[in-house]
Amino acid sequence: MCGILAVLGCADNSQAKRSRIIELSRRLRHRGPDWSGLHCFEDCYVAHERLAIVDPISGDQPLYNGDKTIVVTVNGEIYNHKALRETLKSHQFHTGSDCEVIAHLYEEHGEEFVDMLDGMFAFVLLDTRDKSYIAVRDAIGVNPLYIGWGVDGSVWFASEMKALIDDCEQFMCFPPGHIYSSKQGGLRRWYNPPWFSELVPSTPYDPLLVRETFEKAVIKRLMTDVPFGVLLSGGLDSSLVASVALRHLEKSEAAQWGSKLHTFCIGLKGSPDLKAGKEVADYLGTRHHELHFTVQDGIDAIEEVIYHVETYDVTTIRASTPMFLMSRKIKSLGVKMVLSGEGSDEIFGGYLYFHKAPNKKEFHEETCRKIKALHQYDCLRANKSTSAWGVEARVPFLDKEFINVAMSIDPEWKMIRPDLGRIEKWVLRNAFDDEKNPYLPKHILYRQKEQFSDGVGYSWIDGLKDHANKHVSDTMLMNASFVFPDNTPMTKEAYYYRTIFEKFFPKSAARATVPGGPSVACSTAKAVEWDAAWSQNLDPSGRAALGVHVAAYEEEDKAEDPRPGKV
Repeated sequence: MCGILAVLGCADNSQAKRSRIIELSRRLRHRGPDWSGLHCFEDCYVAHERLAIVDPISGDQPLYNGDKTIVVTVNGEIYNHKALRETLKSHQFHTGSDCEVIAHLYEEHGEEFVDMLDGMFAFVLLDTRDKSYIAVRDAIGVNPLYIGWGVDGSVWFASEMKALIDDCEQFMCFPPGHIYSSKQGGLRRWYNPPWFSELVPSTPYDPLLVRETFEKAVIKRLMTDVPFGVLLSGGLDSSLVASVALRHLEKSEAAQWGSKLHTFCIGLKGSPDLKAGKEVADYLGTRHHELHFTVQDGIDAIEEVIYHVETYDVTTIRASTPMFLMSRKIKSLGVKMVLSGEGSDEIFGGYLYFHKAPNKKEFHEETCRKIKALHQYDCLRANKSTSAWGVEARVPFLDKEFINVAMSIDPEWKMIRPDLGRIEKWVLRNAFDDEKNPYLPKHILYRQKEQFSDGVGYSWIDGLKDHANKHVSDTMLMNASFVFPDNTPMTKEAYYYRTIFEKFFPKSAARATVPGGPSVACSTAKAVEWDAAWSQNLDPSGRAALGVHVAAYEEEDKAEDPRPGKV
């Protein structure tokens, strides 16, 4: 991951302003510790903090077109950059960077080139010929981007809001799949896939197509000139990523660290993920790194996690903390890029609450809502908790082509049907159930969904709740609606995170970037309606899916433990 900052149309273009831009860009340097760049043109500033993964020698940013009249600062990876270069043979390229193609595509096609890009990206492009500019965010919002406005009329863009909060009067999360054009004066959506309408699809399930499209998604993400690894919790999604990557590693262009694929897992000692991760690693024959943390290690890191991840959402903080700690260890081993399994549960209805979906229409609409919200939850977590230490996370399940294939399947096939032997994500499990050349052992392929914050060890969440109870009194929670009238925290744990967030990001615009509403086991507010009992048990842990999770909270705990959210 890189960090980008652009300030366009500011009233002051003095040396002091340049120094201020450099100072603000430095707040993003954890995302890109390898090099810094700044291009100034009249009253416009385009800055970049680089994490060098492709073409580490010559690919410093900002990047330019042939005559350097078009300037671009990019946080991203363009997986089809070589094919796109083939369409631009008359253009003069300066570097081997995959992102340089953006400047040339704009020069050739104008603003309508974005859908040609296959990758994850957030970028700002300045055309000095007429001082126009565009800002773009990838289809799903894998890479973060914020937009802000200064009192002098300037427009700001940054990878993280910590670079905007002091100098912008207002700012907001830049919506995924959108482009901001100075020529057209606002935002418009460039990503318009068939599933976005939420109409129920009717394409029959084709397991081979699902498998082949996912394998392509993994292979293209092996594009790297630096050592990489795979985050392996031992669950279905991360295990499939590791298995597919391993099969295609020798044929890829990926730079390898030794002869084996490296995999990483974190958890409390004795946690479900550590056990399952080791089992999968042993089966695949990877060089596995098992990382441990204690509940106290996690609690000590909470403030830093909230600063980096920029949220007060409970489930995001619970899951971000172990990922943040793991990323630090991974970076210390010299690894800059990892593959991760985010997105599968949203696409295939893998969360345990999907067991209660009343029909295929509601099932499909919920998957659509979950994908549209990924940039506020799992994408935000995966990106910011790794980039806090200069590590890039790539997510093959969120490949544009794979999403289109998976979301075109008649959702009747995705429905959980115990009478037919179909558990959650059966569509994906069945696609990789190869008797002759198995990808995974059967019991791993059909292992029940375990949310990351649960899988690292159930006592992690319980420890967080205990810690919050010691710091938030009953009176504080009782008055929460007066202290925090917007998105009022409903539990002591949520109140504790909110107070930390407000310390770093005290503006109302910052609060508004975090979603709210009731949730059970990571559901949207709409899906809470599927089971009347859930409204009494609004906790994002998978164990809150009573009667579904094999380690569900026990009913009798209610009397023993009066803590908010615990049942």
